[in-house]
Amino acid sequence: MSLYDDAVHVLKEYADQGELRDAYLEHLAAHPDGMWKACHAGHVTASALVIDPEHGRVLLTLHKKLRMWLQMGGHCEPGDATLAEAALREATEESGITGLILLPGGPVRLDRHPIPAPCHWHYDVQYAVLAPRGAEHAISDESLDLRWFAYDEVADVADESVLRLLEASRARL
Repeated sequence: MSLYDDAVHVLKEYADQGELRDAYLEHLAAHPDGMWKACHAGHVTASALVIDPEHGRVLLTLHKKLRMWLQMGGHCEPGDATLAEAALREATEESGITGLILLPGGPVRLDRHPIPAPCHWHYDVQYAVLAPRGAEHAISDESLDLRWFAYDEVADVADESVLRLLEASRARL
């Protein structure tokens, strides 16, 4: 199964956000290259919120280009077999934490957001991952900073999309 086929399957199985899910599926049907950054009409991305439920906190990255506190994530790569694998790879690369575990149940949320030209949209498929006990993070070249935030601190630093992802992830826990 290709990454494209996996994305279509995952989205068809995703029970929430029906209208937005259908927009993702329509985009992929119209753009067979819609998984890749080269698709200028927009492309699917994969992200993951790193959670430490034992301490009631999440790890956010201060994104180098956007200068915003966000979950880990980014573009799919040819070596990714599944969206979940892409999200886990991105979370591991950007957090520096090995041993992250995907929260069961598939994606936690979808978030479509505009991006500057030449591309126009990111169709982000958002997962949550659990940090192992004693996890130590390391800043990647894509981040200005990485920091743990208590659940109740996230509203002070992040936008609504991150807050919705946190709420949905906590509900899944």
